[in-house]
Amino acid sequence: MIIQFIDSIGSYTLFICSILGRFSIFFWQAIIALCRTRLKLSKTITQMNRIGVESFNIIVLTGGFTGMVFALQSYIGFQRVGGEQFIGAVVALGMTRELGPVLTGLMVTGRAGSAITAEIGTMRITEQLDALKTLRLNIFQYLVVPRMVASTIVLPCLTAFSMIFGIIGGYIVCVHVLELSPEDYRKSIEGYLEFEDIRGGLIKSAVFGLILSWVGTYKGYYTSGGARGVGIATTQSVVLSSIMILIANYFLTKLLERL
Repeated sequence: MIIQFIDSIGSYTLFICSILGRFSIFFWQAIIALCRTRLKLSKTITQMNRIGVESFNIIVLTGGFTGMVFALQSYIGFQRVGGEQFIGAVVALGMTRELGPVLTGLMVTGRAGSAITAEIGTMRITEQLDALKTLRLNIFQYLVVPRMVASTIVLPCLTAFSMIFGIIGGYIVCVHVLELSPEDYRKSIEGYLEFEDIRGGLIKSAVFGLILSWVGTYKGYYTSGGARGVGIATTQSVVLSSIMILIANYFLTKLLERL
């Protein structure tokens, strides 16, 4: 009984190590392709449009209503201690440091990360990737690197809009719903929001963009099992990317705090 238990632990450990190794090697191959081959600029721009421009409306809605809810909840708390004049600073800091980057990463993961996995996974099961290899095309240069570069570049841009519309949403609630002073809202932001807060949020979003494209392309590249396998890979991609974004958010916060 004890030997079987130890054997199961060893087998599971080896399985996890093999997955992590293949995951890391995939990323390393993408880095090598980026450094040693010419970047497909047209494909990168196309992916920036798919990942960024087509996600703009969702990000604006998410950021705006998040800022509105955050302002409303902050008002309920600050009203009890007489600190309504600090709502603007709290909304701005929350949107720039945490909510803007994280929610943007999660929303783009659900919309674009899943599409990346489904597209490459479909190419895998229909043997299109094998056809590209027979044509002497570098799959990483042709499919993986443009998506990773595009998402890393475009996520900070989307996050910036999420921050802006979140602060605007908070302003609308504070001024037009709660009937607070617009000067207090503006001055509290000017007094407490610093450039380092915005820069930290943009750095986080760039890392989140790399994570979602890394996971999306990896899951699509190793898809198997036909149409059902594509669905499973897509689901796993969204779940794994979301978990990695939340974990990376903690460590990035600690790192940026020390820096």
